[in-house]
Parts: sequence; C-alpha cells; structure tokens
Amino acid sequence: MRLRATGDRPGALNRYGWIWPVLAVLAVTGYRLTGAQPWRDELATWSAADRDVDDLFRMAGTIDAVNAPYYLFMHGWTAVFGDSVAALRAPAALATAAAAGLLAVLGRQLFPARTGLVAGLLYAVLPSTSRYAQEARSYALATAFALLASVLLVRALRRPTVARWAGYALAVTALGLTHLVAATLLAGHAVAVLTAGRRHRDRWWGWLLAVLPAVLVLTPLVVLGRGQQGRQLDWVDPPTLGDLAVLPSVLVQSGQVGGLLLGLATVGAVSRGRRGLAVAGCVLLPVALLLVVGLVTPLWVPRYLTFTVPFGCLLAAVVPGMLRLPAALVVVAVTALLGVPEQAALRRTHEWPRSAPVDYAGAARIVADGQRPGDAIVYSPRDGWRFLDLAVAYHLRGRPRPRDALLVRDQAARGDLWVDECPDPAPCLAGHDRVWLLVAGAPADPAGAVTGARGAALRAGYRTDRSWRVSGLTVALLTRR
Repeated sequence: MRLRATGDRPGALNRYGWIWPVLAVLAVTGYRLTGAQPWRDELATWSAADRDVDDLFRMAGTIDAVNAPYYLFMHGWTAVFGDSVAALRAPAALATAAAAGLLAVLGRQLFPARTGLVAGLLYAVLPSTSRYAQEARSYALATAFALLASVLLVRALRRPTVARWAGYALAVTALGLTHLVAATLLAGHAVAVLTAGRRHRDRWWGWLLAVLPAVLVLTPLVVLGRGQQGRQLDWVDPPTLGDLAVLPSVLVQSGQVGGLLLGLATVGAVSRGRRGLAVAGCVLLPVALLLVVGLVTPLWVPRYLTFTVPFGCLLAAVVPGMLRLPAALVVVAVTALLGVPEQAALRRTHEWPRSAPVDYAGAARIVADGQRPGDAIVYSPRDGWRFLDLAVAYHLRGRPRPRDALLVRDQAARGDLWVDECPDPAPCLAGHDRVWLLVAGAPADPAGAVTGARGAALRAGYRTDRSWRVSGLTVALLTRR
C-alpha cells in the first residue's frame, strides 16, 4: 500500500509512528552504552549525586547552582538504581528515547505524519544523539523537555484550556530547571505564537501567563548562576565567526552529517512558510541569544545548544517526508552511514579530541592491584577540571584505596568539586613509606612534574620506584629514600 504524505489521514503511521524512533534510539544508543568510561563532567555528576541533600544545597551556594536540580534528581536516582556507569547514564538514554518519540509527535502535529517519522529516525542516528544519551549529564533531559513543551504548546494553541496551558507551564519550568540555557527556547516559542495566524493571536496572553511561573521559579537560579559564572566558566572564550560556521558540525558531532542536515533543513524551512519559520526559530533564536550573550560574558559552550538539534532534524525531514517511505529511509540510512566513524569514536571516549582519551579506570586499576596497607596517594594537578581524585574514588568505590595523604577538607565539606590540601606537605606525608602519585599527561619524571611545595616534599623524601603510563595519565610508585 502506498502511503500518502498527509498529516490528517487516520492510521498506524499517525497514531503509532512515534514508536519507531523510540525503538531506533534505544537500539543505537544502547549499543555499548558503557563503552566510554565516565569523563570529568560525569565524574562531577557522580560526586554531586553521592552527597547528602544538605551537602548538595551547600554546593549549590558555591558552584554549579544551575545544575542543582539535575544533581538532586540524580541523587534520588542513584539511591534507587546505584551508581554504575549504566545506572548513571540510564536517565539520559531514556530521555533521549522519549525525545525521539516526542519529535515524531511534533512533526505529525505540524507536517505530514511521515515527516515526523523521518525526523525522529534522523535524530536517532545522529552521533550527537548517542553522545548525549550516553553521558550522565542533563543535556538529554533538557532536549526531552524542550520537545515536550513544544508538543504541549501546539496543543494549547489549537485548543486552549487551563489544563493545557498548565501542562505547558510545567514542561517549560522543567526545561529551565534541567538546563537553564535551554530556556532560550522560549524565544522560538514566542515566534511560534506570533506567527500562528490571526485566529490564534488571542493565545498570546495565555502563553505569557503560562511562561510566568517558569520565570518566577528560574530567576533565583539565574541570579545564583550569574554570581558563579566567573569561577565555573572562566575557561570559555567569546564566540567568533569561525565558531558559528562550524556550529552545525559541532552540534551533531560530525562535519559531514552537519553539512547534510544544514542543507536539508534550509530547504525545509524555506519551503514550509509560517510553520517552517516557527520551527527554524526554535533553532536560530537560541543560537543567536547565546552568541550575543557570549560576546559580553563567558557562556558560549556549543553543547549547551544540544536541545535545538531535534528541531533542525524536523526541518531536515521535510523534503524526505515528501518521498515514498523507502526513499525517505534511504536518506536516514545515508545519514547514519556518514556518522559511523564518529559513532565508533565516541564509544571509545567522551574526551576531545577523540584521539586523546584519558584512561582513569586503567590508572585506578594499577593503584588497586599494587597497593599495600598504609600506602598514600597524591594527585597532580588538584585544582583544575581533570578531577583525578574523583576518578580514583569512583573507580575504586567500595574497595580499599590509598589514604589521600594531603587531604585536609574534602569536596562535600567545601561545598564544591575540589579539596583543601596541607599547606605544608612534608609533615602530612610523614609516616608513609610508599606514596602513589597520579599525574596528568606523560612526564618523563612524574615527581618532577609536580609543582610547588608538594613537588618539593615528594622529591626530597621519596624516589620513584616504578611508573606506568596509561592513556592521558601517569601512575608512579614512590618509596621513602
């Protein structure tokens, strides 16, 4: 039977077309879900989720306040399901599957049902979809809420009721709580409301009232986050025209796939008039807002815009959605094939570049296999974003590990992601005949690579007995002179 490209004919494609993108996401992103070991951002998630609620609130007062709702959710999640790599990433994987299904529903609401199906399948095979479905961070959840809010907005615009606007208000609030930057989607929604047509213009006040609760709830997070921005995003540079030019490739984690989607999406946006403009606004306006703000304050982090990718997929699916289903699926297959190299690479590591993985687990295994009672451990560096101490703590959780010789106050007590160390390391190292040293990189002399008083104390009191190199790290065993 030949399927017609129409969105109003009842049938299985209209009613159940969403299930195929959901199954596709579960199949693609479920493959080697734990292949890449947790990287530093995921270690930060684990560190936060492993704290009690009081410590989480203390942390929110000093750093990462914008992620506090997500950390609180993960605290409850890990309390029930544990903190294995699979358990930590499961919420993101499930949220991504939900996002694919919601994208198909949104496509069916705005365009022919086949367009929604193709959009959901395109989204399922993108490298970026697997990347963020396999990461214990909030990006996948924000994407799901972005699509849920969009679906509910269309429903409310078509037949406004208090219940529908209330549902939309809850979804928008959840979107901002999950990832604050994702609330820039509201700019795209404003365009959608304004371009909905004359008979829908009275919906404008309903939309404003529905957005108001989100504004009230999110304002404290904005204030806290703004105060912490200098410390948390001091590594972010202002955006350039070059950053904007490569943004499609960065967002989908593949240059070839990004170019293909950009071309298809441009045609789709132009060919669909007012509705194409509304969907395009959900991509372009968040990008523009982040770009402008990023010019005056450090905020331009492309992965913060991950929630816009499904809307680009919806526009890219417009032309394939006009084809017979087998031909449309060929476009999906070509997209999938173009992304295969990146799909393979991201399952090896989440670090960038992919050719420079950091083998935290390998380093922790060396320490675990060689440690003896009474051993100590020292980390270098300790004050940046590498989180060597968190990595060892995670991979050796539930197992004995060397005493952190220089630790004075831990992350939970400080209310952030770092520790306080002994100002005078030599007395703190006294009594330890063997000290493990974990250093970033591959220095020829591990102890010599440690700077400051720590390095001086180690070199004065110890000699390197043996050292091991794993990808991105060096482990050394130091023994008393």
